[in-house]
Amino acid sequence: QVQLVESGGGLAQAGGSLKLSCAASGLTFKIYGMGWFRQAPGKEREFVSASSWSGGRTAYADSVKGRFTIARDNEKEMVYLQMNSLKPEDTAVYYCAAERAGPGTNPNVINYWGKGTLVTVSS
Repeated sequence: QVQLVESGGGLAQAGGSLKLSCAASGLTFKIYGMGWFRQAPGKEREFVSASSWSGGRTAYADSVKGRFTIARDNEKEMVYLQMNSLKPEDTAVYYCAAERAGPGTNPNVINYWGKGTLVTVSS
């Protein structure tokens, strides 16, 4: 069974950093675009960042550009999201996502989702 398991969430202060990890299993990791999405209470799930299968192409939402960095390790079948300069508005549940043969940027065509990890940023 395909599993995406996020870790690394928690509490941070504004200006601080967290690194999220997503461990994938049960899929051919290298052919999936991997993405990160987040959802705050009362809001729609929104795109945060994505990485192509090789890691050579990345994408970021404007709200996190310059602060967050996505990376993937195909040998370990892991994807990471380094979050720096955190802001209270970054508070959300963060989800790891996998899209077969796609960029991993569109939540409507994602094939697999993790269960999420909560990130809370205090002021």
